[in-house]
Amino acid sequence: MKAVHFGAGNIGLGFIGLLLSRAGYELRFVDVSEERVALLNERGEYRVRLANAEAETTTVRGVSALNGRDAERVEQAIAEADLVTTAVGLNALPYLAQTIARGIELRLQAASAAGTGVAPLAIIACENAIGGSTALKQHVYGHLAPELQERSAGRIAFPDAAVDRIVPLQQHEDPLLVTVEPFYEWVVDRSALPEGYPLLDGVHYVDRLGPYNERKLFTVNTGHCSAAYHGYVKGYATIQEAMQDEEIVAKLRGVLAETGAVLVRQYGFDEAEHGHYIDRIIERFRNPYLTDEVVRVGRSPIRKLAAGDRLVRPATLARELGVGTAHLTGAMAAALRFDYADDPEAVELQRSIREQGIGETLSRYTGIPAGDPLHEAVISAYKTFGPARAGSDAADGQAGERHDA
Repeated sequence: MKAVHFGAGNIGLGFIGLLLSRAGYELRFVDVSEERVALLNERGEYRVRLANAEAETTTVRGVSALNGRDAERVEQAIAEADLVTTAVGLNALPYLAQTIARGIELRLQAASAAGTGVAPLAIIACENAIGGSTALKQHVYGHLAPELQERSAGRIAFPDAAVDRIVPLQQHEDPLLVTVEPFYEWVVDRSALPEGYPLLDGVHYVDRLGPYNERKLFTVNTGHCSAAYHGYVKGYATIQEAMQDEEIVAKLRGVLAETGAVLVRQYGFDEAEHGHYIDRIIERFRNPYLTDEVVRVGRSPIRKLAAGDRLVRPATLARELGVGTAHLTGAMAAALRFDYADDPEAVELQRSIREQGIGETLSRYTGIPAGDPLHEAVISAYKTFGPARAGSDAADGQAGERHDA
């Protein structure tokens, strides 16, 4: 079996590539880093180290790589593959679409020339977002003629997936060594797969992916960024340092109790089982063998504060279901205090607070209108943090606060 994976970064190597290799796939990475492509081809292997006391290390063998700019070779690899996966970031998916569409076209042409049926192919976007494969399909179909789309139906599938593994930013002498946490979860929508498609060991298949997507988003992602923003406000450098602060842990537990109540009511998750899931997530954040910077986890606050994302969506659902939101709104307020100068979204957010005021900024980036109880609660929590840091882009943002008072 052959697999093509877009993205030879930490997630591609340390999570998806590792599982595909274990499942017996002949694995070919596609990446635009000439150094990584050359090293993978030269060595034919790389190492994955677990962040635990034993530092267990696995060598992934029998791999190769293609330069993403070599479109013809990548297209041919897709035409011959049994599985295509991505871990490049949601915003990069449109740039893969034409190549994937051409690979599908070549696959269909080969089937016609051979007089055979189209071999089934699953294309799975393993991105930190809901509906990544669906979004990729839309981009790909924008480059695929209607008759080819029709021929692809039932044979070329784009099942959505939820992926979860903490892989912090890292620097090693060996650029192909990746450190990852021991825990991982890869959930795939089984109902979208071609009939009879082989299932992978290590992947959890479900017929309703939505609840699992939101469980992960509202627990792992919401919890992680909440710890990061509260940790940043208190001056901690890493998530692990922040998780030694019991006040932050209490706030985190409050956030996850609120999102947990939403998940139990919305999707019928077992309350006790979900409580154990929360405990496991918190222990993952505490992992002393990881060093995960709060500025990495908190980066892109505008995206994280969007209406459908990890903070605002569960808070909105909680309000509709009659669940308290004091800790979620507190986490949103902490996100609005994230003034890291090397993050363009943080700079933009702080500039808006300075120039437009906290109330208008909150409405603009979260979609929560003035007068909404959530809006008032976030502003109230925001003011409890005190003045912005001296010298930050929001240091003179008190004018914005007075504007809303």
